[in-house]
Amino acid sequence: MGLFNFLKGEFLEVVHWEDSSQDTMVYKFPMTDKQQIKEGAQLIVRPSQVAIFVYEGQIADVYEPGKYELHTATMPIFTSLSNWKFKFENHFKTDVYFVNMKQFTNQKWGTVNPIMMRDADFGILRLRGFGVYSFRVSDAVTFLKEVFGSNKFFTVDQINEHLKSLIVSSVSDVIAEAKIPAMDLATQYDEIGQLAMARITDRFEIYGLMISDFAVENLSLPESVEKAIDKRTEMGALGDLNQYMKFQTAEAIRDAAQNEGGGFASMGAGMGAGAGIGKVMADAMASPNQAQTQPQAQPHMETVACGKCGAQNRKGAKFCSECGFSFIKKCISCGHEIDPNAKFCMECGASQVVESKCPKCGESIDADAKFCPHCGQSTKA
Repeated sequence: MGLFNFLKGEFLEVVHWEDSSQDTMVYKFPMTDKQQIKEGAQLIVRPSQVAIFVYEGQIADVYEPGKYELHTATMPIFTSLSNWKFKFENHFKTDVYFVNMKQFTNQKWGTVNPIMMRDADFGILRLRGFGVYSFRVSDAVTFLKEVFGSNKFFTVDQINEHLKSLIVSSVSDVIAEAKIPAMDLATQYDEIGQLAMARITDRFEIYGLMISDFAVENLSLPESVEKAIDKRTEMGALGDLNQYMKFQTAEAIRDAAQNEGGGFASMGAGMGAGAGIGKVMADAMASPNQAQTQPQAQPHMETVACGKCGAQNRKGAKFCSECGFSFIKKCISCGHEIDPNAKFCMECGASQVVESKCPKCGESIDADAKFCPHCGQSTKA
């Protein structure tokens, strides 16, 4: 009976893992040096699990959720590695790892050191943030190779610090590249979270992991910056600061006038307060009217003299405002409007100088000339 129990303990007939924890990512099936898995044993892989067989340091067969009978037909890779088909044994020795594929939710992240950011309104700022994320194993084989290796037991805590570092680094880059003003950060948590999640996904894939959810709960500014934002908000709510200061002054003078006291000092304070209030109210009421009635400086306007009556007219006017003389000159050849002083038309190129003959010497002279430039004869005679 004792020998039977010994042999029964040496050859394992059922291989499985019942996960009772909330944070175990990898569990190595326990076997002593003398224990071996019996050929034809039952393998049970529960939902959200993956079983990986490792033989002499090499990954052999991988099993998804289900129930399996272990023999040469269902273990092709292991059989090839161990040359099992050439042996006449009814048991084998291998390591079995169960990888938990479920979601690990409500994982906390936060900045250990403040994130430095440059803001257009406040300059260089120190920013702190925190939030939550969820992740799971997406590739069990990659996770085995890159992370837990040959550990018998692996939990979320053993990798969480590294994941947090990746997250904070990604969030810092996103905030720096997004260039969101400090006053608008609180309204952009969702957008920052989506951008950060896309960047974190690429970094998690290297380890066979996948981030399934990411949220920014808070991005906090230094206390001094928060006070400055509060002050700016108050200024916006007050509106016209000039009118507000006048109102505050009137309130202060009224309080001084109502201060309890006696004798001439109280009377003088009351008279001074009354005069002060009158002046403040007068200034407050008169300022808008004065601003409206104050004459505005007229801009300088260029003028030209009319060629007929000599009156000054706005430069660019087409007719004289005094005599109605037309300032518009047309080409004597094509009729196109030209500058009054132009000597040639810009459309047809015709000369605008009208020539005539001197009555004495017969030389060509301008039609507007009063004397001949050749002989001095008057053209108006």
